[in-house]
Amino acid sequence: MTTVAAYLEANFETRIVDLTSWPELSEAVARGVADGEYRFGVLMCWTGTGTAISANKVPGVRAALAWEPWIARNARLWNDANVLTMSLKRTAPDVAVDCLKAFFAVDGPDPEEVPQIDKIRGR
Repeated sequence: MTTVAAYLEANFETRIVDLTSWPELSEAVARGVADGEYRFGVLMCWTGTGTAISANKVPGVRAALAWEPWIARNARLWNDANVLTMSLKRTAPDVAVDCLKAFFAVDGPDPEEVPQIDKIRGR
């Protein structure tokens, strides 16, 4: 069984941010995404909710909580999510990897959704 870290390290240039405080970790990853240092971020905490809330406080970040591949894929497609969050407690490792694959398989947002996405961005 492939772990999330193993999948990311095997398929992407990966930087593991090692902070013990998940709000600080979320902010560090979100700032990296917002500043263009990272194209995407992946965060996990017990529920995935706290990391999503913390990441979404950073302007330019659109963090989405996913628990199955359909949600992850469509968060990218319909919301142009640039940070994926998941639950460490309730997401099986193989499902988490499938969520990553689905999230990263989307090249960009659905062109029909761009007007809605612009509203999310505040444009």
